[in-house]
Amino acid sequence: MNRCTLLVFVIFWLITGNLHAQTTVKGTVFEGKSTRKMADVFVRDLNSKEISLTDNSGNFSIRTVLNHTLIFSSPGYVSDTLFLVDLKPKRIELITRGITLNEVNVTSTRAFNPREEYPSVYEKSKFALSPSRIFGKESKDARRLKHYFDREIDERQIDSIFNTVYVSNIVPLKGRELEDFMSMYRPTLAFLKKTPRSSLTLYVNDSYKKFMALPPEKRSMQILTPTN
Repeated sequence: MNRCTLLVFVIFWLITGNLHAQTTVKGTVFEGKSTRKMADVFVRDLNSKEISLTDNSGNFSIRTVLNHTLIFSSPGYVSDTLFLVDLKPKRIELITRGITLNEVNVTSTRAFNPREEYPSVYEKSKFALSPSRIFGKESKDARRLKHYFDREIDERQIDSIFNTVYVSNIVPLKGRELEDFMSMYRPTLAFLKKTPRSSLTLYVNDSYKKFMALPPEKRSMQILTPTN
């Protein structure tokens, strides 16, 4: 009887241990169909609220389980949704989103408050007295996420001012040309904070003159080719 009980326990341990070992899914995020790998893509488990970021090689690893939904997002790209039917390595492709989608996103994301949504990230990102805490993977990941959130907050503040509605009322550009112009002459948040609206209008007009003075082939944003 004891041997039978022990055998059942061992089988149960092996099964649950194997399932536990498989609760991490890995993969790589690419820019569309290209070979360009995307760093700092925000990965979120919609069910468990587990979060992660891709590294400099576009690779990600996140704790999750089957039947959960992962969301991949990066500024300027259409978010991708992945429903997990297996835990095999994933290839995720993000496509550039059009100017209209960018504009819609401006008003829908102003309430973004990562300190309230992800308080553990800010807690773990604090420097501790213990070297193991400072240099540990968990703390490093938390600091990367905090940096991402801080940068995202700044970018959304810029979008709330320097957006297509505002710029298209000043310059006669549309579609891809407008998108390229706004990308090339996108101001920093520090510049916007110290610049009154009248001066910002002058900045847009001056930038437009510089933009139109460029040869046509220089007016579009160039996609960097991967060097790996």
